[in-house]
Amino acid sequence: MASIGIIGAGSWGIALSVLLHNNGHTLTVWSAIESEIEMLKREHEHKDKLPNVKLADDIVFTTDINEAVAGMDLLVLAVPSPFTRSTAHSMAQYVADGQIIVNVAKGIEESTLMTLSQVIEEEIPQADVAVLSGPSHAEEVGRGIPTTIVVGARSKETAEHIQNIFMSDVFRVYTSPDVLGIELGAALKNVVALAAGIADGLGYGDNTKAALITRGIAEISRLGTAMGGKSETFFGLSGIGDLIVTCASMHSRNRRAGILIGQGKTMDEAMAEVKMVVEGVYSAKAALRLAQKYNVELPIIEQVNEILFNKKSAAAAVRDLMIRDKKIEISDKSNWDNGGNKNGRGNF
Repeated sequence: MASIGIIGAGSWGIALSVLLHNNGHTLTVWSAIESEIEMLKREHEHKDKLPNVKLADDIVFTTDINEAVAGMDLLVLAVPSPFTRSTAHSMAQYVADGQIIVNVAKGIEESTLMTLSQVIEEEIPQADVAVLSGPSHAEEVGRGIPTTIVVGARSKETAEHIQNIFMSDVFRVYTSPDVLGIELGAALKNVVALAAGIADGLGYGDNTKAALITRGIAEISRLGTAMGGKSETFFGLSGIGDLIVTCASMHSRNRRAGILIGQGKTMDEAMAEVKMVVEGVYSAKAALRLAQKYNVELPIIEQVNEILFNKKSAAAAVRDLMIRDKKIEISDKSNWDNGGNKNGRGNF
């Protein structure tokens, strides 16, 4: 049994609290919002963000960051990406050398283009920082619905330690050394999910959704591998797996915000109606800047930026995507160059 500090009492932090408590661990949950902590103490349920998911009576709730961090066997950092740096800065003085921090938020810091683990490592250099990601809506994890996820860490020992803590009969955990790839897949899929929601809001169908998912993972993989991520990561749980669930589910705040934008609402109106942090909005500009830095073409993400920040109509953005220059899907033209694949199987 481990003592675990959950830093952040939003839907994901609460869902993981339920999972980890069911696994037999001792939990302390922190939030900077006093009214949120008072509600959790009183109701043992987050009625706003994860209703009908009850929390055990022996979980400790606190606004004291020292109480939630110092001496814990493991820390789970579950605050929205815009607050990762400030929260890590507040935690730093209480984190011991080698203390494991598992970041579960998804995003890229716009001002620095750092992944969130890089932000945490800069603020808390003494920590052993890992990431947990994959197709895992809090609403389902909190209810014990079978879920599969991946943990990325700098060492095999840390990854396997986290795997053992989180793994259960309803929560299967894989391990990976590709921390960068996992984080990029997690952050960039939120931008593509906005596009999928916009298409839904415009009244488009399954063909459009399939196109966005397929070409979206191509964009994510292009940028991710250019930055040093492993291609297989983007076709795994934190890539195509997370992209599918985020583009298809109404649990997805990014898709819900996209639907509202497709229906004609502004970005600010959509975010206000969703009432949660829409991570894709914060990652969209950073993704475009990374594409320019690494000279990678990201047409879907570029059009999402045009809609969000330059007041381009969603319908015009879709049209511009459809009439782009003609492309080949597979870049290897050797079969054509050799007069075709003689065995008739082909590879395109």
